[in-house]
Amino acid sequence: MSRIRAAFYDPEGTRYGIPTYWWRGAPAGYATRRQLRARGLRPGGQEVAAQVLWRGVGGVRAAYLYRVDLARPKRTATPAQRAAIGCALRARRTCPTCQVVQPYYIPRSHGECLDCAPTGGAR
Repeated sequence: MSRIRAAFYDPEGTRYGIPTYWWRGAPAGYATRRQLRARGLRPGGQEVAAQVLWRGVGGVRAAYLYRVDLARPKRTATPAQRAAIGCALRARRTCPTCQVVQPYYIPRSHGECLDCAPTGGAR
């Protein structure tokens, strides 16, 4: 085991407070939020169970791990929530000046579509 890996290996949690592993060294049964999401799961209110530490840009980086057996299925949006999201996204594409729904989001820097903007549509 290299010195870097040995510095980040603390499976009992005596040095860092929670079980700590090196990059790609965590045992099976743990996953990051992103890994849980890829499996259709979420942490479900559980505390961080372990962490992975590695040396990266700007110093030591950390990724928090959750237990897969305690994870819960992802919640899905209700039809009303989906409708509200659709309305909000449509509002971001509607120009307040000409009231045309554009195929792109209205730039906040202009406040209106590129055709109505004072720059004359120049990009």
